[in-house]
Amino acid sequence: MKAIIKTVQTLNKIRNRLLVGTLLIGSVISARGQGQGQVSTFSDLPKGYSAQEVGQKLSRRFLVSEHMLHGEKWIHYAEVCTWLGALRFADAIDDEVLIDELEQRFSPLFTAQKDLLPIKNHVDLNMFGALPLTFYGINANPAYLHLGLPYADTQWELPADATEEQRKLASAGYSWQTRLWIDDMFMITIIQAEAYKVSQKRDYIERAAKSMVYYLEQLQRPNGLFYHAPDVPFYWGRGNGWMAAGMTELLKVLPKDSAHYQRIMDSYLLMMASLRKYQNKEGMWNQLIDDPLCWAETSGSAMFAYAFITGVKEGWLEKEAYQEPAKKAWIALVNYINEEGDVTEVCVGTNKKNDRQHYYDRPRVAGDFHGQAPVLWCAYALSY
Repeated sequence: MKAIIKTVQTLNKIRNRLLVGTLLIGSVISARGQGQGQVSTFSDLPKGYSAQEVGQKLSRRFLVSEHMLHGEKWIHYAEVCTWLGALRFADAIDDEVLIDELEQRFSPLFTAQKDLLPIKNHVDLNMFGALPLTFYGINANPAYLHLGLPYADTQWELPADATEEQRKLASAGYSWQTRLWIDDMFMITIIQAEAYKVSQKRDYIERAAKSMVYYLEQLQRPNGLFYHAPDVPFYWGRGNGWMAAGMTELLKVLPKDSAHYQRIMDSYLLMMASLRKYQNKEGMWNQLIDDPLCWAETSGSAMFAYAFITGVKEGWLEKEAYQEPAKKAWIALVNYINEEGDVTEVCVGTNKKNDRQHYYDRPRVAGDFHGQAPVLWCAYALSY
């Protein structure tokens, strides 16, 4: 009897995935346009460096890890990013066992651990909704949809206690959570993009694209990179990584007929050209991107590698110019993973400071989700 029940459950999951897959095809075709397909370019990786080997190792490491909490209260965005990476990777390689295990980690958030669900009042908290929406895209369980969509919706629903500045932003069509911090453009983009993918409501992706253009106009420098803040003229690696990954996520699903598409693509291409220039001989990028004397940092490097790999596979970047730098970055990153499956040389959380030495002196750790996540994104990008 147990075997019969398990078989029925498996068949239901296959049916659900086909159902949701049909819904998502429209957004994928719309974003890529006719005649533009994925490019298979990374099939010759050496033993020990394959996406499957690395993705499995880091996913298994994640499954036995404790929750990382924001303010000791709610699931932290860095854990969400890692969870998303493992889930996307598992889906790309059709690993039903891994998908089930990742779902088992999530299930208590509906019941005994529901107090860990983030509140909906900050970009770093609202982005949590991308995770249940991604689960919904795989299993079509409406509980995930009902949990996830309010995180996307409330990002544009002005609260009663909004400040005057937040009201001005909302009246201009931007999220009231807008801060003009460069990491916002991953946090806002990921939740709005996932909401668009599962609902096909264009408002989600268009408002994310409008916000991206606003951030680009305010923050991108002529060389394509981004200062940590307008008053802090340093090109911090992971800060730039959030922008690179955010543009990548947006361009993957933004319809090409969007009024914002070409503006975002131009900024993405400008940034990628600059990053290619600053990649070091090892294949990494430094903690301060343009400072050759600074140390190589893994989380930012992995985000840039994700943008490179995706760009080559989607046909946005010229294969001849970017395939080898992307491959070189991936191989270099794998060398920073220890036997336990922890990514090493990860910069800890870093607030802005107008002091170059501040960035040199930031502690480096192993196994932090800020580093685990983007390496899993790369494993996913190499697998789909």
